[in-house]
Amino acid sequence: MKAITFDKFGASDVLTLGDVPEPVLRPDDLIVRTHAAGVNRADLTHRRGGYGWPDFGDSTIMGLEIAGEVIAVGANVKDFKFGDRVMGIVGGGAYAEVSRIDHRMAMPIPAGLDYIQAAAITEVFVTAHEALLHLGRLEKGETVLIHAGAGGVGGAAVQLARAAGATVITTAQASAHDLVRRMGAHHAIDYEHEDFAQVVATLTDNRGVDVILDFIGAPYFERNVNALNFGGRLVQIGIMGGIENAKIPLDRLLYRHLHIVGTVMKSRSQEVKHAMSRRFKERWLSQFGKDGLTPVIDSVFPLAQAGAAQQRMEDGLNVGKIVLTM
Repeated sequence: MKAITFDKFGASDVLTLGDVPEPVLRPDDLIVRTHAAGVNRADLTHRRGGYGWPDFGDSTIMGLEIAGEVIAVGANVKDFKFGDRVMGIVGGGAYAEVSRIDHRMAMPIPAGLDYIQAAAITEVFVTAHEALLHLGRLEKGETVLIHAGAGGVGGAAVQLARAAGATVITTAQASAHDLVRRMGAHHAIDYEHEDFAQVVATLTDNRGVDVILDFIGAPYFERNVNALNFGGRLVQIGIMGGIENAKIPLDRLLYRHLHIVGTVMKSRSQEVKHAMSRRFKERWLSQFGKDGLTPVIDSVFPLAQAGAAQQRMEDGLNVGKIVLTM
């Protein structure tokens, strides 16, 4: 089968299309003819050497998110059969014509969605659900601040928060404000020209928000803490802005009874990942489709142009998900 490979870490041009063996079926697996794969920031880290030469459980090949058609079923699998359309998060191997996925991470593709849309759902929506609803304990009637609302996870979080009945504030470039409002944001903050903490204070009459979902890290940390209401929860899901010199106002943390939680899906155990996928599937899967939840697609590239797809993400040009097709 064809797959994206590379023999040294580096820029996007190290990625090449080559021939590799197809994955071997294990008792708990599905083998899937991959029609589309999502591109994620973890793929950039993989390519640069941030994980070394990993085996994430399913393959050493790059890629964490697939949509396709089942072509083989393991002996322990009861809920899927040959020919089923499935999507899900894989432990490597998405950048290939055939992928292997633990059936407990797989989900049926909702009716009305194509493979490109399906490949853009699981990584971002499962992550957003886990951060906002499970760890952040966001409830109906609360107010949430979601940073990077035009990104993959951020856009998914905006949709889920609105569907959960929360008041949604998000940060995004001014050019993306119409998009984030269409996804469900009540208020959009131009992070390039506005101080989000000041805007939050104005919007909430200085109370602050109940939950913050942040991907940036150190540059936002102190302002995030100061923007939380009593009993507020900050869920740190990324450190795109770095980790140095993060300041924490301990008095605010103490007297406002704040909670700070960090989460990274990749480092969780398989059992935890299974539970994350199950929680998302049970609550939200039926809500995808016409007039419901929907992934935001930025662009689509053929598998052979995986390097160009990653470069688009690396350059910060994408608004929504980038998808590879096989």
